[in-house]
Amino acid sequence: MLLFYIRHGDPIYSPDSLTELGEEQARALVSRMERCRPDKIFASVLHRAYLTAKPTADRSGMGIERLGFLDETQAYLDMKCTDSTGRTGWAFCLREYQELFVTPEVRKMGRNWYQHPYFADHPTFGTCMRRVQEGTDAFLLKLGYRHDHERCAFIAERPNDDRIAVFAHQGVGLLFLAALLDIPYPQMCTHFDMAHTGMTVIHFEGNGIVIPRVLQLSNDSHLFAQGLPTKYQNQIEF
Repeated sequence: MLLFYIRHGDPIYSPDSLTELGEEQARALVSRMERCRPDKIFASVLHRAYLTAKPTADRSGMGIERLGFLDETQAYLDMKCTDSTGRTGWAFCLREYQELFVTPEVRKMGRNWYQHPYFADHPTFGTCMRRVQEGTDAFLLKLGYRHDHERCAFIAERPNDDRIAVFAHQGVGLLFLAALLDIPYPQMCTHFDMAHTGMTVIHFEGNGIVIPRVLQLSNDSHLFAQGLPTKYQNQIEF
C-alpha cells in the first residue's frame, strides 16, 4: 500500500478556507495526483483540507471521506502553549518548548515524553497523543494493517496495493506521522515539517510484519511544475 499524506494549501484560518494561492496550489496537485492514481481519498473535517482535496476528487470522480481524528482545531487546543514572552502557538513552534523537546531527559522517555515533569502543566499533551494514536491505529486497521507497538511495525491483515490519499494539516500531521512511524513526537516535530500542499509518501510493503517507509517527505514538485512559488510557509524559498 502507498499512503499519500498532503497538507492543505495556503490557508485562511478564519474563516476556514484557502487563499487564491492556496486554490492554485490545490489545482496544481491534480496532475500530480493523476500520476499517483489514488483508490480512495480522505480529508480532515476542516474546510481548508476538503478544498485542497476537491479538485483531485472532482477530476477522478471520487468522493471524499472525512476523518475526525485529524481535526486540527482540537489538536491545536490540546497542544498550544504560551511562552515567557506571552506568545501563544503550537508548542513545536515556540523556541522554549523546542529546547525542552530536545533535552536528553525528554528524549529518554520516548513515546511517554509528555509524562516528564517539564510538561506537568500541560495534561492535554497526553490526551492529544493518545487520541491521535488511537485514531491512526483504527484508520490503518481499516486499510488492512494492524499496528504492533511492541515491534514498532504493522501486521498486514489484508496486504494490498491500494493507493490512499489523505488531505489534512501540518500540526496534526506531525502528530499523525509520529504515531504511524513510532517516532517520539518531540523528535518528529523538531526535526521535520511540511510545506503547503507538500506530499509525504509512505510505503507499506509485503506481507506479515510491515515496516512503513517514508519515500518522500513534503514533496512540492507539483508547484515547481506549474510555476508556482516554492516557499516554505511563504517565507523560505528553495
